[in-house]
Amino acid sequence: MQKVAVIGTTSWGTTLAILLAKNGSEVKLWARTPREANKLKKKGSDRFPGLLIPKEIVITYKMDEALDEVDAVILAVPSASMRENIARASKYLTNRTIIISASKGLEVGSNKRMSEVIAEEINPQFRLNICVLSGPQLAREILDNRPAASVVAAEDKDTARKAQKLLTCNDFCVFTNTDIIGVELGGALKNILALGAGIADGLGYGDNAKAAFMTRGLTEITALGQALGANPLTFSGLAGLGDVITTCASPLSRNHYVGVELTKGRPLEEILKSMHQVAEGVNTTLAAYNLAQQLGLEMPITEKIYEVLYENAKPTKAARAIMGGNAKHELAGRRWRLFSLFRHQKRTTETTT
Repeated sequence: MQKVAVIGTTSWGTTLAILLAKNGSEVKLWARTPREANKLKKKGSDRFPGLLIPKEIVITYKMDEALDEVDAVILAVPSASMRENIARASKYLTNRTIIISASKGLEVGSNKRMSEVIAEEINPQFRLNICVLSGPQLAREILDNRPAASVVAAEDKDTARKAQKLLTCNDFCVFTNTDIIGVELGGALKNILALGAGIADGLGYGDNAKAAFMTRGLTEITALGQALGANPLTFSGLAGLGDVITTCASPLSRNHYVGVELTKGRPLEEILKSMHQVAEGVNTTLAAYNLAQQLGLEMPITEKIYEVLYENAKPTKAARAIMGGNAKHELAGRRWRLFSLFRHQKRTTETTT
């Protein structure tokens, strides 16, 4: 029996703990305080009213108890608190502990991916144990035993396979990948597109406009991914296109909700305070905007969403600018390298014929 610690009582953390317990793992769920731990034991999670956490799951506020001799630790915390949490957990890790990031965001300030943050806070000898889990993962649907698929990525193939074996169950299929940069960026950057999709829906733009927005947005985040060392094809997979479709279309999406509410004239701060969960797209937009500026990379959709969130631009004006932007080749943008894959493919074809 696998022993697993889940750090974080977020909706996704709670869902993963329940999923793993059903799958036969010995699960410990770490809560921040004794009060939160006791509340979870007695009343369950506020995020899922009426849902009691199975008794098989040990709920604790003690980090040493949660991580005692575990085979894997899953970090399902907001990106803003990842560094703090992994720093606390790091002294309990061993060389056999698989470390799985289930967070979809970028660290504001450093603009780093969660796996990079984790790598900086743990023993360097354990860095090959780091994985990232991403894909279309609406927690409520998974709790309802509806089929879903995700992808777990690690630099080391064996580590990815171990995580895959741990996470896969009847209704949750997990694929593997070694492009940790692409899988992680896909999961984080799609939240920016979900904000925009919410704005498009809130303005009543229709499916044609939203489809165009999603497609152009996917191309844009792929360009950023490639500039940062990702395989562009990863963005056609579950962590890219799959997650974009789900997050931009579902009413269960937090970031989509924020986009819709912005079109009603509500201040961003008010919207965020009214939510019980974190909308990662807000901080990710800031981090992605800063990365694009550093790289001199053209990211018109990200720039417009940034203006709405951080410069009080009107959603209507931003949406019109996105849809009415200067049209050129689909794969063309300032300092984009998306043509290079196809040029290489063409040269290879010409050489072999």
